[in-house]
Amino acid sequence: PTPKDTDMELPNAATNSGDKKFALPVDSENKATEFRIYSAAAPHMRAFHLSWVSFFACFVSTFAAPPLLPIIRDNLNLTSTDIGNAGIAAVTGAVFARITMGTACDLFGPRLASAALILLTAPAVFCSAMANSPVSFLLVRFFTGFSLATFVSTQFWMSSMFSAPVVGTANGVAGGWGNLGGGATQLIMPLVFSLIRDIGVTKFTAWRIAFSIPALFQTLSAFAIFFLGQDLPDGNYSRLQKSGDKHKDNFKQVLYHAVTNYRGWILALTYGYCFGVELTVDNIIAQYFYDRFNVSLHTAGIIAASFGLANLFSRPGGGLLSDVVAKKFGMRGRLWTLWIVQMLGGLFCILLGKVGSLGVSVAVMLIFSVFVQAACGLTFGVVPFVSRRSLGVISGMTGGGGNVGAVLTQVIFFRGSRYSAETGITLMGVMIICCTLPLLFIFFPQWGGLFCGPSSKGITEEEYYMSEWNSTEKDKGFHKASLKFAHNSRSERGKKVDSALTPSNETPPTHV
Repeated sequence: PTPKDTDMELPNAATNSGDKKFALPVDSENKATEFRIYSAAAPHMRAFHLSWVSFFACFVSTFAAPPLLPIIRDNLNLTSTDIGNAGIAAVTGAVFARITMGTACDLFGPRLASAALILLTAPAVFCSAMANSPVSFLLVRFFTGFSLATFVSTQFWMSSMFSAPVVGTANGVAGGWGNLGGGATQLIMPLVFSLIRDIGVTKFTAWRIAFSIPALFQTLSAFAIFFLGQDLPDGNYSRLQKSGDKHKDNFKQVLYHAVTNYRGWILALTYGYCFGVELTVDNIIAQYFYDRFNVSLHTAGIIAASFGLANLFSRPGGGLLSDVVAKKFGMRGRLWTLWIVQMLGGLFCILLGKVGSLGVSVAVMLIFSVFVQAACGLTFGVVPFVSRRSLGVISGMTGGGGNVGAVLTQVIFFRGSRYSAETGITLMGVMIICCTLPLLFIFFPQWGGLFCGPSSKGITEEEYYMSEWNSTEKDKGFHKASLKFAHNSRSERGKKVDSALTPSNETPPTHV
């Protein structure tokens, strides 16, 4: 080890950085090694609750329109093509916003990046009440959809606060509970609309007033993040950079190490057909049951809500499952579980488009929702390990891939009258299966892939993560956080971790 490396201590105790103490036990990066869901202790669990609540608010805002579409389409004279275009617009904006958000998190921290985006998109939600044409309706949905990029800051924040053994669970629960907004809005908006209409307001005015609720909720969540949140266990980016405890990274290097890591692109593709499918279903499912089975608007809303509300346990379950299998099988267990669960989701999606009875359709839809949402949680059980230096951009690429998948799926299968809704759903299931196959090519030299173990060259975690830093940057000590992360990610070896050699002083060896 170099002198710089030997000066570092990597204890597993619950205290670190001098006398600093945390409510949760932490690793050498001060990331929590336990996930206590009923706690709101700063900074770890407070960040968790702030992140999922704000993401929930953005989901409610983005999908506030679909459950009221039968009313809105009559008021604005929307055609099926107009509705399809607006649904596509709602998830298109977040494609580039998510990639940008990932970069912003790497450079400025998740707290500032998230609060800024939420505040910038809140006016679009308020302006939804003023839409008076198909074009204006499309535009407000487009700009509101940018807020879904807060998913990236949510996952980045959790990966910055929680250690390898629990990061899948933290990411899964935060993302899943945030995604609950897609189901909750199917209940919230019809209820708010009914209450406003029942006090004597006409239905064409009531739907407009109803949009003030998600707009206000979203605005308040931004202020909560800004004033109550903290970027890292040790403090905010700005303070740590001023004190010299964290260097301000080079944007070009961060971007380069993200776009040249093929694992990030494969995960972006597969995420396009789990989260992308979820976004698509959020847009179409209420209208699908309303039109195909002639149920009431209220009943269609309840059925549609049950799809999104499965996120209460399905996506968190996927993240938890990723951590559980990793304890025994390491990264290879995470990859195998993701591949199997997403393939099953594709099969049930095909079946959903084939069944013709209301009861069976609802049952199949619920099973399908569990698998497709669990796959989302499983994906972000893998993402934090792709890159340490470019975590934000990799998270943004993966999250953006989800929106690209949603856009392509809706353009191909649910825009206009080329396919019936049931045929579109079946073909969407085929796409899920096809886009899950590339997971077979993901390989980590230090851990292996689906069909093969680690590289015979004996590459270590330190070598993998140190390859993102050049010799000049290492001389300046910029790589120390990555070195700690490499040490803490040894658990991804699975059951072999106990037999892995570890220096007696607990300082990881460096071979670069």
